[in-house]
Amino acid sequence: MNDQPILLILMIAVGLYTFNLWREDCKNAQAGKPSPSALPGATPASAKACIIAALGALVILIAETWGELRLGLSDQQSKITVLFGIYTLIAAFIEELIFRGFIVIENKGRALRWAGVAMASVLFAALHPFLWKWEDGVFAWTFSAKGWFSTAAVFASSLWFYTVRFASFNPHRSLLPCIVAHATKNMGVILIKGAQGFVVGLF
Repeated sequence: MNDQPILLILMIAVGLYTFNLWREDCKNAQAGKPSPSALPGATPASAKACIIAALGALVILIAETWGELRLGLSDQQSKITVLFGIYTLIAAFIEELIFRGFIVIENKGRALRWAGVAMASVLFAALHPFLWKWEDGVFAWTFSAKGWFSTAAVFASSLWFYTVRFASFNPHRSLLPCIVAHATKNMGVILIKGAQGFVVGLF
């Protein structure tokens, strides 16, 4: 998507619009007037919950970066533009709303909830294009050590984001700590790519 700036700008705009709707629902919940049609997880969360969520995401990112360096995979990173980097920060919200918001099993017991978390995390990881690509209308598998490693890192991240959603330090099941964790990890990826020379151009 690096080479499709118009599409990226459109998706950023849609993401910001949806985030504003979620934020308004969250403000109503904080005011004690929750909307019956509120978006999932539009509830308040403490600063402590957000900090714990972000720190966990950073631990995963550090482990991922260390692993890439140890395995000699860091030079196989994809290149991104600044615009694409901005999109990934907005995508953090959209992905959290879809996966940690809508794709959850509630009120069916802990075993079924975490089975659903595992399956949703497999789907979440598989949707990231590390083991496949779509170019010029052609789909192809791209199995590689880097692809498997990055997919595993995304799977681990998804498990953490779900854990944050249902953790005791997030009693209102707010999506805010999940969003903060996801955006923190994505920002870290952008900074690491920039330091290693994989951010190329504005758009």
